[in-house]
Amino acid sequence: MAATKQRIHPTLIPILESVSDPEIPVLSIMDMGVVRSACLEDDLVKIEITPTYSGCPAMDVIGDDIKAAFKKAGYTAHVDLILAPAWTTDWITPRGRKALEDYGIAAPLNEEADKDVLLHGKRLVTCPQCGSKNTKMVSQFGSTACKAQFQCDDCQEPFDYFKCLK
Repeated sequence: MAATKQRIHPTLIPILESVSDPEIPVLSIMDMGVVRSACLEDDLVKIEITPTYSGCPAMDVIGDDIKAAFKKAGYTAHVDLILAPAWTTDWITPRGRKALEDYGIAAPLNEEADKDVLLHGKRLVTCPQCGSKNTKMVSQFGSTACKAQFQCDDCQEPFDYFKCLK
């Protein structure tokens, strides 16, 4: 599935890239793909963000962090939460996927593989510590509801797997 087109004024991108995801600080909100649009009207910046899942507790913090980043840059920002189209893990950028792995969180697989891993226990998730696929799910829920807890049977390290959301 292709990501939906973002409408973002080019001069606003560096400011948006400076805002980190509060749950995964190595990712910007741009890397997560939650910013759907950002336009500049005089000194007012209008931004639309989509939650990674409905009820995500980080969205209020993200909205406040966006406003603070634009205030620091001399703008007033208005942030709207939009629910459609629904966010998908396809919107995580390649840079974001690499940052997840480097941080110790396995990046989401595709939808079919995700079902096989989470429902049938197939060993498809690669350990971000040692690269082994000899991993198993410990819990459907990890540090947040959008992650599952895994453990590598080779290096014995626990790690989160970011669930595929479509």
